[in-house]
Amino acid sequence: MVGEVPDDLMYTAEHEWIRIDGDEVIIGITDFAQDALTEVVWVELPEVGAIVAEMESFASVESVKSVSEIYAPLSGTVTEVNESLEDEPEKINDDPYGSGWICKINTGGNNESDKLLDPVGYSTLIGD
Repeated sequence: MVGEVPDDLMYTAEHEWIRIDGDEVIIGITDFAQDALTEVVWVELPEVGAIVAEMESFASVESVKSVSEIYAPLSGTVTEVNESLEDEPEKINDDPYGSGWICKINTGGNNESDKLLDPVGYSTLIGD
């Protein structure tokens, strides 16, 4: 198995995941992405209140071998960031779908999620 792909999430081709909760979505990077990055050593989080556009870079993750941009899977306003990543960026490696989440965005009800990949589509993309 190339990487864990939970059934209750949606995905981007750039390896972000979202968990939809009404008008709010929780965003993180996939198990496949954190594995490719190797050891995450720093995370640049977006600002709470920032307005982000779909597939616009809004955060970044630095590992021992590279810096990767994180793209907003949907447009909206950042409502919360995972501040614990500032002191413990390795949470992204340890628990990418749980305590390693990056931020929450309120989408205002926009319906861009039809452009995202379901778990089967994402598994196909990563060759699983």
